Amino acid sequence: MSSEIKQIGVDRPLPEDVDYLNFRFKPFKEMTDEDYAFIGFRSGLEIHQQLLTKKKLFCRCPAGQYSSEFDAEILRHMRPTLSELGEYDGTALMEFKTHKEILYHINRDTVCTYEMDDTPPFELNEEALDNALEIGLLYKCSLVDEIHIARKQYLDGSIPTGFQRTTIVGLNGSIPFKDRIVDIVQLGLEEDSCREFSDIDHRRVYLTDRLGIPLIETVTAPQMITPDEVAEVGEILRKLTRSTGKVRTGLGAGRQDVNVSVHGGTRIEIKGVPRLPSIPRLTYNEAMRQFNLLRLRAELNARGVTPETFSSQTEDVTRIVSKTKYQPIHDAVKAGKMVRCVKLSGFKGLLNWQTQTDTYFSREISDRVRVIACLTTLPNIVHSDSMTDTLTTAKWKEVRKAMNAEENDAVVLVWGDSRDTETGAKEIIIRAQEATVGIPSETRQALSDGTNGFERILPGADRMYPDTDLPPKRITDDRISTCSSELPEYFWKRQDWYRDLGVLEDCIDSLSISRFADLFKKLVEEDQINPKFLGVVFVQFMKRLRKNNVPLEDLTVEMVEKILLAHKTEKIAREGLLDMLALIACKGDVLEENLPKIPSEEEVETVVTASATEAVKLTPDVDGSRHRLAMRLAMASLKGRYSGNKLATRVAAALRGLN
Repeated sequence: MSSEIKQIGVDRPLPEDVDYLNFRFKPFKEMTDEDYAFIGFRSGLEIHQQLLTKKKLFCRCPAGQYSSEFDAEILRHMRPTLSELGEYDGTALMEFKTHKEILYHINRDTVCTYEMDDTPPFELNEEALDNALEIGLLYKCSLVDEIHIARKQYLDGSIPTGFQRTTIVGLNGSIPFKDRIVDIVQLGLEEDSCREFSDIDHRRVYLTDRLGIPLIETVTAPQMITPDEVAEVGEILRKLTRSTGKVRTGLGAGRQDVNVSVHGGTRIEIKGVPRLPSIPRLTYNEAMRQFNLLRLRAELNARGVTPETFSSQTEDVTRIVSKTKYQPIHDAVKAGKMVRCVKLSGFKGLLNWQTQTDTYFSREISDRVRVIACLTTLPNIVHSDSMTDTLTTAKWKEVRKAMNAEENDAVVLVWGDSRDTETGAKEIIIRAQEATVGIPSETRQALSDGTNGFERILPGADRMYPDTDLPPKRITDDRISTCSSELPEYFWKRQDWYRDLGVLEDCIDSLSISRFADLFKKLVEEDQINPKFLGVVFVQFMKRLRKNNVPLEDLTVEMVEKILLAHKTEKIAREGLLDMLALIACKGDVLEENLPKIPSEEEVETVVTASATEAVKLTPDVDGSRHRLAMRLAMASLKGRYSGNKLATRVAAALRGLN
């Protein structure tokens, strides 16, 4: 391997035939657009967003009721089935190797027999379909003229039936981005899966409250060319869907799958990214991983290790390591478990080959063992390249001798019961042999430190097949016309208008995708209410209410309109708006009953005089402290029923009269 390592993109463009051994990745903060162009970075998004419907997609259970409480448990085992062409999906076969028990926690308030595959599906939720069609129109998609439901196989247990019902709603859309457009390949409508509660050893536990909620899937073309662009496009799509007021918000309501590739690499899918700000570092690390795996392949080939010459060996070494003081193996042997050793010919030093930030090739192997062999207690492997305290040098020599390992070979130990260690040893060999080829097609899991880990083999087309329980559904021109009439204005056009109106800058972004945006326009144009004031109400007031746990979902547009019109006619002072919004949200639309009584002139005068007199008694007139105290006392007495500006003028006059 060359001792002179150059940084990517510094000196010259990437040649057709890259000498990967002579290049390395820069740190995240040092990467430039030119560097990403040099490695051929490409990324696309698959954004999943729950729709704001009352019912689930294929049954009539309520949607959006989350709880970890459950009334019953169901235990299932998944097995793969043949596709229409008589083939098995690779992901399904991988999941079958795990021998997982799938346990579902069932809450009778949110799940029925449909979700458990004991009764056929209901007809497609019409509200969900309309919402999806509207979003498809917003994307400028060509909408399908007939809905066909398909089944997408899921053998990880996240859907009890073993498949997800899904359909395509629109194709070939686009959104503007910078000086170009990003293509929307397709928009799908499908049912959400279960929430994973735990995954330990051979048992995976799911909560079923999220199961079946209508979900749209927006798939973009792989046209983002830097990690920051991926997050920026994701933000545009997030705002577009939210601007309709037809999608759920909050933790877990939206999730992103990110597809990444580089020159010489393959499409890798990073699943379940919960937050858009996480995307740049995640995609950077995946690009680094792919590039470094290509470098690893080049190093193996330079050593003469190719797919054809790859060699490995597996042996039971429990007896040899039975007296080790290395705690994980010591405890395993004491518990009656076995230890297997895998020899990887020509791999010496390569298990410490960097793949991602502070992450090495040994983690690629450990992840496979964890997921497929279900050896979930870490560490689950130890290897001869390890730079930490594991086995003693003498013990490693014994192991290497038993394996007939030569100087340039690496050895890996894995421990557990007989079946799991056999599976683990096979996965170690499979993953090592894949390194001689390049980058395996995988679905990977986003991790909190910005790296990613193996989740499963990337699914293929064989997992999809027609659903025989539901007939096709015609999409009429009248239906599309009705959905078109419901379309919101594009949020970037709203933002330009808000700036022209003088709305506070920190309110503009949130207001442009708020469900109150149409009401804002009506109140400004028809009722001549101050736009800056409305921006504060719709953004800052709502944030304060949410922070105080007020159920904003119960605060309808109609309720808010009544309150603001009451304020305009001076039935509610500005100082009382926040309390009134909270009251109406909690009690419902009973505005007239809850309107504060407008104080008479006599009452205001009495309050002002009493407050000023009390302030004179209690505090000296230093730096306006007397006026501030009198205002606090008066406002507390009138409780938002009188204008603060008018009250300040009257308090000041009363204080002058007392001096």
